[in-house]
Amino acid sequence: MEQLVSILIPAFNAEKWIGKCIKSALNQTWRRKEIIVVDDGSMDSTFEIAKSYASPEALVMTQGNQGACAARNFALSLAQGDYIQWLDADDLIAPDKIEKQIEDAESGLISDIIMSCAWGFFYICPSKTRFIPNSLWETLDPVEWLFRKIDRNEWMAPETWLVSRKLTEQAGPWNEKLARDQDGEYFCRVLKEAKQVRFFPEARVFKRAGIGGSISSDTNLSGRKLESILISVQLHVKTLLAAENSMRTRRACLRLLDRWTIYLYPERTDLLDRMQSMANDLGGQLSPPRLRRKYRWLQMVFGWRIAKKAQIALPNFRSLAEKNWERVLCFRSARKRARYSRT
Repeated sequence: MEQLVSILIPAFNAEKWIGKCIKSALNQTWRRKEIIVVDDGSMDSTFEIAKSYASPEALVMTQGNQGACAARNFALSLAQGDYIQWLDADDLIAPDKIEKQIEDAESGLISDIIMSCAWGFFYICPSKTRFIPNSLWETLDPVEWLFRKIDRNEWMAPETWLVSRKLTEQAGPWNEKLARDQDGEYFCRVLKEAKQVRFFPEARVFKRAGIGGSISSDTNLSGRKLESILISVQLHVKTLLAAENSMRTRRACLRLLDRWTIYLYPERTDLLDRMQSMANDLGGQLSPPRLRRKYRWLQMVFGWRIAKKAQIALPNFRSLAEKNWERVLCFRSARKRARYSRT
């Protein structure tokens, strides 16, 4: 009997994208699936649009605004699937994404293996998605996968994962107290329980960029967000060292700590002290963060804080330029198709 896959979609103020997101779930070639959408108290038409897709195959629920993790946990509490597919409301999955991953699982019911796939960013047109492989795009032991993630500062979109019910239950619920890096913290716990990370290069995920919320583009990190980052960092370090406490893993953890000091310095000395204590336990020492070379002249002229904000904010402006260029390309493609259709 085919395994049931639960596609779980938390949504908040996503009226521009929720319809296409749900369609990408409904269009999955894997026949045995259920779709659960949880609207997290949206203030726009997200719930009404999602409700228009309700059917025996697609359940649409709403709750008061409690945050993405609470919406995910609510959706998970309703899920009946043997496998769980997470899908953010602004993103898309290719029609054969689940089928390409789960066909292998069907033959052996590999409940101890977490499955990932190729993914890329787009702004407006999914056809313009750029798929740029990194070192995580391989079938790996979970320890090696986590080591590479921490050591090389690489990332996997949460929609790439297909997770068995067994691993989902062993990992536990999403942490509703976190305001940042919720998916990093959650999937770290999933990886801790898995025996292998299996990569499927032909399965694809389309991740929408340029709508805010990225840690790299957020210049106003609140105390709660910074504390969430520290919690996630602590879990990553603890999980990796529990699996392999070696010179290479300790160095990787030190690099992880070092990368985050710029977000804490100099305002949050309390969190910096905790990170320094972690570094000492690893046999290292954190240095005051240094700005990249092209921002150091700003520091000399305007001071550390302004130069720091400029370094963090610049990717946001770059993303805006890329988004506008993609808009031009999409417009040109649409005009070309319209001309062909008239001839």
